[in-house]
Amino acid sequence: MTHVSIQNLSKIYKGSKTPALDELSLEIPSGELTALLGPSGCGKTTTMKMIAGLLDPTSGDISFDGRSVLNDKPENRGAVMVFQNYLLFPYMSVSENIGFGLKMRKTDANDIKKRVGEMLEMVKLPDLGDRKPSELSGGQQQRVALARALIIQPEVLLLDEPLSNLDAHLRLEMRDLIRALQQEMKITTIFVTHDQEEAVVLADKIALILDGKMKQYDTPQAFYKTPIDEATARFFGCHNFIKGKALDGVFDCAIGKLKIPKLIKEGQGTLTFRPENIKITKDKTKENSFGAKVSNIIYLGTQTRLKIKLAEMEFDAILNPNETAGLAIGDDVFIHLPSEVLWKI
Repeated sequence: MTHVSIQNLSKIYKGSKTPALDELSLEIPSGELTALLGPSGCGKTTTMKMIAGLLDPTSGDISFDGRSVLNDKPENRGAVMVFQNYLLFPYMSVSENIGFGLKMRKTDANDIKKRVGEMLEMVKLPDLGDRKPSELSGGQQQRVALARALIIQPEVLLLDEPLSNLDAHLRLEMRDLIRALQQEMKITTIFVTHDQEEAVVLADKIALILDGKMKQYDTPQAFYKTPIDEATARFFGCHNFIKGKALDGVFDCAIGKLKIPKLIKEGQGTLTFRPENIKITKDKTKENSFGAKVSNIIYLGTQTRLKIKLAEMEFDAILNPNETAGLAIGDDVFIHLPSEVLWKI
């Protein structure tokens, strides 16, 4: 297991004045799985390529277990990168692809055969060793690429958008497999994704990168409960914001006085709450309950999204379809905002 330390890492590409990555610092504990999350062009793949040694940083340092690896060649770093387009050798069999790294290390042929067989079992492809990559589905090719990386037991596993080329049901399968293998082998793993749901399900911690700068590095739960700012909250699907002032456990704003958690810092700011935390209530006496009007209803299958108008503002609410049965656009409702789900940014 390897502790990865990234200190003030920056990259400015030739011909550009704006950093693709700007002063990124991260501490990634041994054996954990960390997601680099953000939209296209935010700097996450640039970060991964610098960790792998495929790009030189403009400034900053990368250390494995306290030792800088900046002067190490990619093949000597102990980091292996799995690309989103697999990059399997088309003329080799599945078994030959998986065992390639061991062959380059001049590992005994019998040992290679044994370990390839073990890896095929681990990635649930036990009978496909003799096939060529062209005879496999996209999900199977991704499993082979993963096995090829894992068989050499890298210090750090780097996954670049590992699920982006897969169909929805295959993404779920591969997601579960990646997490199971990572936990079993205890390899420090960093993966790049633009999908916040994917990051939340897979990662121990998430580094959200926007416009080359890290916004927040935290547990998945923290991004939902305590986002650092509005941009972070929006990235994680929250669109409910109210300006006002917090004082003595109360947030005074356009919709009224809301009871808030005591730990919320006092002063002017913006209150945020997630769509799924708005409750429809018949009890008008509950604290943080307000009359509102339904302005739109969008059925999503397992959920229903409501647009709710309150104090000349519109808020998003996501509820179970059973809770919204019988509601129509224009209906008056009472909504409840539990104090424990409110957060000031």
